[in-house]
Amino acid sequence: MAKLWGGRFQKDLTENVEDFLQSVEVDSKMVLEDIWGSQAHAIMLAKQDIIKAKDLKEILLYLDKARADYLSGKFVLDPENEDVHMNVERYLIEGAGADCGGKLHTARSRNDQVITDSKLHIRNKIIDVKEKIIRLQETFLAIAEENTGTAIPGYTHTQDAQPITLGYWATAYVSMLNRDITRLDNAYRNVNTNPLGSAALAGTSFPIDRRMTARLLGFDSVHVHSLDVISSRDFVAETLCALAILMSNLSKLAEEIVYWSTYEFGFLELDDSYTAGSSIMPQKKNPCVAELTRGRTGRVYGSLIQLLTTLKGLPMGYNRDLQEDKPPLWNALEIIEKTLVVTEGMISTMQVKKDRLKQVSGANYNTATELANYLVREKGYSFRKCHEIVGNLVGTLHRQNKLFTDYDITLKLLADAGVEMDEASLKNIVDPEKNVKAYKSLGSTNPKEVKRMVGIFKKDVLKSKAVIKKQNAKTDAAWKKTQDIVAKVLDGKEVKTMKI
Repeated sequence: MAKLWGGRFQKDLTENVEDFLQSVEVDSKMVLEDIWGSQAHAIMLAKQDIIKAKDLKEILLYLDKARADYLSGKFVLDPENEDVHMNVERYLIEGAGADCGGKLHTARSRNDQVITDSKLHIRNKIIDVKEKIIRLQETFLAIAEENTGTAIPGYTHTQDAQPITLGYWATAYVSMLNRDITRLDNAYRNVNTNPLGSAALAGTSFPIDRRMTARLLGFDSVHVHSLDVISSRDFVAETLCALAILMSNLSKLAEEIVYWSTYEFGFLELDDSYTAGSSIMPQKKNPCVAELTRGRTGRVYGSLIQLLTTLKGLPMGYNRDLQEDKPPLWNALEIIEKTLVVTEGMISTMQVKKDRLKQVSGANYNTATELANYLVREKGYSFRKCHEIVGNLVGTLHRQNKLFTDYDITLKLLADAGVEMDEASLKNIVDPEKNVKAYKSLGSTNPKEVKRMVGIFKKDVLKSKAVIKKQNAKTDAAWKKTQDIVAKVLDGKEVKTMKI
């Protein structure tokens, strides 16, 4: 089959080279975007008197058929046509004829066309990812609301450090995921700019209207500089970077779930539907969803490094290396979306063992910091002196296999250190559920502060949903506008009379 670009050549590609060059499998995700971009481009060409009205009608007729046939499975991409663009154009030319169908590619190149298709596809995937993050945030907020006062150990160095609440732990993940949404919104802003009309690299001598195609495709603005447009894949890198950080955060959560669900910790039990067994050990209930989240994080990191390595050292202008920008992104998006779905399911169905939490909270001297703070406030000592007093107290109790809750011994040891303290005050400090109420700083684990933060994070979630609603509305309106114009042209109306 002769190539649509083959006029310069006297020999066909060998079968091996043809297979090496083709990107049909990767491009198959962007067929509908390619058709939409082609519709917008054709409408603009006719509106600007670059092609005739009768040609526009035929072009839109067969692009519309291509869309319908693709959705019904009748139009299947052929690797011999190299990429999605050539497949769609071949379908058009075979239907409308070469004289008419061949006019669609006026004032554009596959170079700006592929970036247009990519951006149309990526912006929708960013929204999909954000929606899944929000569902996970809502799950954590439900846990937080039910557990603002449920004391659990807080850790540094994976060692028992200070009491916190389960609600405080849950809101930490909501806060963290907020930043992931912010990074994805920043990526969206760079994705949602119109590259169409940049042509091969230098723009075009035809009187095109790039702002018109931006409106028809729902872009927020035009990416103006044509050479920069064609060379740019930083919008892919930025999206991948946001996804890699998101996957890192999900891996952090996965690690906590893995050790919290062990027999030794016993803080929670995962639902059977999010675990797996052993082929040899009948008793095993393995946290495989969490483990694979950790494991697949490396694949997302690898996707980012793969792209950055591809981009390293490329000169300005299009280079065929850039064909390799989509496989790592598609791979990362697939992993991220699946991971978010199963993570939300795992968290929403897990059973928190509150009896176990009550048993271990405060059992390892993790209220010591607040005891030192109490001495600073009540005795007027420097914090360093109080740190030393409490540190010596902990060391002595530990050697005697005693705890703060062995009140008589604790009070005597404090008295020996020159600190007189009553039992009621000591109990108030070393009881973890009372201890967390002592914190007063902004963003602390105090249950009142956790409730306040839950309210703020709920508003953040609503704001994120509003942004998504606005983004979807703009895309949907642009799609509808383009299809309304297509319908009117096919019905015999002149595009020249339409306001676009």
